[in-house]
Amino acid sequence: MVERVIAACDGAAKGNPGPAAWAYVVADAAGVPQRWQAGPLGHSTNNVGELTALEQLLASTDPAVPLEVRLDSTYTRDAVTKWLVGWKRNGWKTAAGKPVANRELIQHIDELLTGRDVTFVYVPAHQVNGDPLNAIADKAASDAARRQQAAGGTAADLPEPDPARTTPARAARPASSSAGSSAGSSTAKKRSSGGSRTLAARFPGTCPCTRPYAKGDTITKVGSSWGHPECAGAHA
Repeated sequence: MVERVIAACDGAAKGNPGPAAWAYVVADAAGVPQRWQAGPLGHSTNNVGELTALEQLLASTDPAVPLEVRLDSTYTRDAVTKWLVGWKRNGWKTAAGKPVANRELIQHIDELLTGRDVTFVYVPAHQVNGDPLNAIADKAASDAARRQQAAGGTAADLPEPDPARTTPARAARPASSSAGSSAGSSTAKKRSSGGSRTLAARFPGTCPCTRPYAKGDTITKVGSSWGHPECAGAHA
């Protein structure tokens, strides 16, 4: 029986969109890292980084060997395990009739997944005592995004993850605060290119894609919540 390979992949974008990159780390069946790779993407989004990381991981591993992929992007996981079938059926349109974002990347990932035994495991990002492979991939992607340089190596030179930071408790909001602004109201309201209202987050929060946004980051309505503008299309 062929032992499975365990791996993690991650993407990063400094500014989202901004300087972006992808990264993955491949481990053995016991979860011990064996090799890693990261590459720059120029100016792009976090979602493109996440999808490219998965694409590169699949392309670099043996399709005959079972693969467990750990990732902190529910967008990437759901795109290839839940939404893909419907997008194909609808002619690569969302339920709202809009073109599927990042279509070419997703189509190539679909091709790379065909006939393979791949299991996706969601792991929360930036957690104290979190998944070590995810932390390595996150650090490699972040470094590549910042430097815009490719990198890679073996277990002997793994990127050293930054210490996870605990999230400070939010201060209680005044009772007079307006309703419906838990994701943060803003003094800098504007319209995005797609016409959706965007805000500068007044408080940190978490997008429905499970990735956090910081105070001051640009956010918009994502489903019934608030989150990254590029995630809005996936929930349309």
